[in-house]
Amino acid sequence: MTWKQLFTSSLGKKFTMAFTGFFLILFLIVHVTINACIFLNDGGQTYNTVAHFMSHNWIVRFLEIGLFAGLILHIIQGLVLWKQNRDARPIKYYSNKPEKNSTWYSRSMGLLGTLLLLFLVMHLSHFYVGTKVALYGGDQPHNLYNEMRETFSYWWIVAAYIIGVIALFWHLMHGFQSAFQSLGLNHKRYRPIIQAAGLGYTVIICVLFILMPLAFYFNWLA
Repeated sequence: MTWKQLFTSSLGKKFTMAFTGFFLILFLIVHVTINACIFLNDGGQTYNTVAHFMSHNWIVRFLEIGLFAGLILHIIQGLVLWKQNRDARPIKYYSNKPEKNSTWYSRSMGLLGTLLLLFLVMHLSHFYVGTKVALYGGDQPHNLYNEMRETFSYWWIVAAYIIGVIALFWHLMHGFQSAFQSLGLNHKRYRPIIQAAGLGYTVIICVLFILMPLAFYFNWLA
């Protein structure tokens, strides 16, 4: 497969989606682990220390470029595949019953992806932008813990985050197993293990992400 086919052919697009999907799955593990430091309940001292290290370490900042490149590529390829799949069957037959052959969330990846994109824009505007402003132009240490506390003091922001994480849950439920399948790693012998690992991963990641805004809103943390 040539580089052009990797980005233009149907098989290449699926491979690219799977590869970038794995990369984002690993990123979520790192991201939720760092954010989970807030549950140490030490007034954000550990969390701010780790966040400061991540934002000032040149290796992490270099990897950040790859993260955004992979994320953008994942979004673009996902939109292209969704449009191709939709155009492949412009007429929906009355007798067609897709629920017998697939899950509702696998058929709704376009909608879930759109919700996630909106959630991502909101998330970056709340935390990423402020971190970079403090990094390059701020004269005071950036207290990301207090910024989280302030952001999640509004019920509608907490509700929006929960909706975004719910969309992430269903997106991961399909995407985790789909990534293995696209790379030819979803053998029937290992499929139950992959499904169980995907479910466990998705539940842990999403439960932790939901608990974070709730913990600040209901003042569970110091």
